[in-house]
Amino acid sequence: MPPKQWAFAPNSGGVKIKEAVKNRTEKRIRDYAEAHLAGRYTRLDIRFRGQFCYADAYTEPEPLGPNWPPPDWPESREEHLERMRNTPTHLFRLRYFGDEESWGLAFYSYAHDKYELSVFPTGDFFGTPEVALQTAAEFHL
Repeated sequence: MPPKQWAFAPNSGGVKIKEAVKNRTEKRIRDYAEAHLAGRYTRLDIRFRGQFCYADAYTEPEPLGPNWPPPDWPESREEHLERMRNTPTHLFRLRYFGDEESWGLAFYSYAHDKYELSVFPTGDFFGTPEVALQTAAEFHL
C-alpha cells in the first residue's frame, strides 16, 4: 500500500487570526474601499471569526415608483426603505492561512445560502484582501 500523502485543500483549515492581523486587514480593506469604491456603498461591515474575515456592504435602495407599495403590502414605503438600507450584501469571506498577502476566498451564494470557494481573477486560490474587495465590488456593487 502506498504511503499516505498530504494534500492542501484551499476550502478547509486555516489559522486563527490574531488581533494585530485583524486590525491591519480591516485597515487595508477600508483604505482600499475609500480610495477606489467611494459612493458605491453607504457603509462596510468587516468582522472576524476564527480563521475568517467577512465583509458586507450596505447600499442605498433603488428608487421606488410613485405607486409603491401596493395597497396590500405589509409595510409602509418608509419601513421598506429602512429595511433595505439595513440589509447587507455579503461581499466575501477570506480564509487566513498565516500569510497576510495570501488569503483564501469565498463568495456568498444566495442560491445555496452559504459561502462557496472561489478563485481570484488570476485563477489562483489565494490573493490579497484588496483584490478580493475589488472583485466582489465589480460583481455586487
